[in-house]
This record gives sequence, C-alpha cells and structure tokens, in this order.
Amino acid sequence: MIPFSPPRIDQAIIDEVTAALQSGWITTGPRTKQFEKEIAAYCDVPAVLAVNSWTSGAEMLLRWFGIKEGDEVIVPAYTYCASANIVVHCGAKVVMVDVGDDFCINVDAIKKAITKNTKAILPVDIGGYPVDYNAIMGMVQSDDCRTLFTPNNERQQHLGRILVLNDAAHSFGAIHEGKKVGTSCDFTVFSFHAVKNLTTAEGGGICINLPAPFDNLEIYKELNILSLHGQNKDALAKVQKGNWEYDVVDAGYKCNMTDILAAIGLVELKRYDSETLPQRKHIFEKYAKAFATYDWCIVPAYKSEWRESSYHLFLLRIKGITLDQRNEIIQSIFNQDVSVNVHYKPLPLLTAYASRGYKMDDYPVAKALWESEITLPVYYGLSDKNIDTVIHAVVNAYQSVMKTVAI
Repeated sequence: MIPFSPPRIDQAIIDEVTAALQSGWITTGPRTKQFEKEIAAYCDVPAVLAVNSWTSGAEMLLRWFGIKEGDEVIVPAYTYCASANIVVHCGAKVVMVDVGDDFCINVDAIKKAITKNTKAILPVDIGGYPVDYNAIMGMVQSDDCRTLFTPNNERQQHLGRILVLNDAAHSFGAIHEGKKVGTSCDFTVFSFHAVKNLTTAEGGGICINLPAPFDNLEIYKELNILSLHGQNKDALAKVQKGNWEYDVVDAGYKCNMTDILAAIGLVELKRYDSETLPQRKHIFEKYAKAFATYDWCIVPAYKSEWRESSYHLFLLRIKGITLDQRNEIIQSIFNQDVSVNVHYKPLPLLTAYASRGYKMDDYPVAKALWESEITLPVYYGLSDKNIDTVIHAVVNAYQSVMKTVAI
C-alpha cells in the first residue's frame, strides 16, 4: 500500500531526539530557542515564536489583538476548520468568502465583505501556494479601509487597520515575490504537524512582522509570556542561579513548543532546501507532466512569475464529474492500494458551520473545487516507481468509473 504522507523518521531524527532526552531538557529549552532563531533566519523575519500547534498560535494572536464578540474575521470557505474555529473560540463572527480557481482566497470577495466590524483577515495558502499578499496588504492599507476600521483597544489603534494573519500551515519554504513566505503579512503562522513538509510531530511557528510603531522583538517577548500562562520567566530563565522567582502578568495560555519537538525540527530544517523541497518538486513535476496529457485532468498551479509553491499538496482536479463519481474514483484508487485524500471539505458543509447558517451554494467556486478534487501522495520517500503506480491507479480508476457511467 502506498501511504498518503508518512513523516521522514530516520537515524538523524532519532539521534537528535535521543540527545534531547539525554540532555535533561524535554520542555521548552535551548533547542526550542535555537529552532526559533533558525526559522527566523530562514524566513528573514525579525522574530519567530515556536508553539505547540498552528491552531493554538493563531488563536493566541487573535486574542492578543483583542478579537472578541461583535468583531468579524474574514476567512475563505475553502480551508481546514481550524482557520474558522479559532474565530469562533474568540466569540467573533466568521465571515466566509469564496476562492479562485487556484484555491486561493478571492481578493475581490474580501473587499466586498469588509465592514466596520472587520478586525482581521486570514488568507490561506492552500496546498502551499501563496495567496496574493500584496493585493490584500494594499487593500487593508488603503484610505477606504483605514477610514472604515474602528479600533477597540490600544494595539488596534497602533496598527490603525485590519490585521492580516496569514494561514501558512502548508507553505513553509514557498516563495512570494522572490522571498520566502513569512515576510509579507503582519503575522504568518506555519504548521509543523506530522504530515507537513517540515514536521516537529506537532507544532507551529509564528513569524512576527508587524510595522512600526510596533517593536517585533518586544512583541516576541509578549507572546512568549502569553504562551506560558502569562508567566514572565520560562523554565530556561528560571534555572539561572538565583533567578527562581517569577510573576504571572496576564491570564495566558499553554501553547509552548518543547525541546523534543524542536529537535526533530532542527534536523528537518538543515536539509529542507537541499533534500525535502527538491524531492517534493520532482514529484509535482512528474505528476504534472503525466496528467497534462489527459484532457480530463486539471493540473494544479504551483509556480508563476511571482510565486512558487512549497509543494505540499498536489490538488488534482477531474473535469466534468459529479461528486458521486469523484468519490467512486477515490474508492477505485484505494482498491489499487494507493492512498489519496481530499483537501478540503469546505466549511459550509461541516455540521459546525452549516448549523450556523452557512450555505455551500453561496460559494460556487469552492463547491466546484471540492466536488472535483483528489489529493495525491507527496512525501520524501515516494520513489519514481511509486509515482508511476499512483499515476496508473488514477488513470485506471477514472477510465473504469467513467466507462461504467457511459454504459
């Protein structure tokens, strides 16, 4: 059976995790701090805070900015539930908008959805393909948006506009306008979950890139405290001689990354550009070349003049099929011992959001994408022989299902 996305766990990972265990530091310690510095250098941002998940980090940012009941946050209808769940947790209203054919949030739809209650926008880099950050940042910085913006606290007053929090769970290492993803929005949050390109088993990273008058290094310190129950000293600081006493300055959260997780990340980061990304790109190109020869396939966009994917998900689409046919094709592929997936079931189809009144027909592009999309395996250990097997399984499944339909 060809799996969908297993992590790369080799001797280098095992040795570094073992070294972390033997060091005596298994919670947040020197490896976590080193991981933060290396991610910040990789992305060329002032500071990065490592957290235990994308979800906890992104929700903490919304709360730090003061998102609350009565506020609105714009998210794409086509995304994983975490993008919207964190808004609900804050008591704010999820304002969904449609996406484009590239799976990225529709910028024109964002503009139409902005009201005086809009406090944040969460664009999502589905599959690792960056959204048009410049268009979104230009929009929120425009006079019209600034005039409409109504700040409710000091931080919102300092920013003076809608916050842009980039959901880059998929796009670590992707390129936007010649730069690594992480530098274009106020905050960019990565996921280092087990299935991501760079994994720490579970975890996430917050790129802090706020404009003046914010001091990003000071913001890092604030968020670091907030991620540790509001405690003003972490474990590493408290073990310094005579430095045992601490205070709790805010009712914070518990979402710090541990050194065990950071140990995995440090190994993964060292080989990310030299091994991980090239292999994933190779897989994408093999798939793209093969499926481009079939007129019933829509190969996903993954590179243009101003952006390049992190090659996280290969989102193949099948022309002219129904949802039931898509599902039959998926089952046929599985029956050939190849694992595939679908990214994602749009938010309005989930009970949690359908019960809140969201309707799938209000987002026709997202609906069309969902009903025709199949995500193919992409991972470091996928061999050329495996790739050929996946391609054959997809083609065979399509021909088998559609032949049955034709009869």
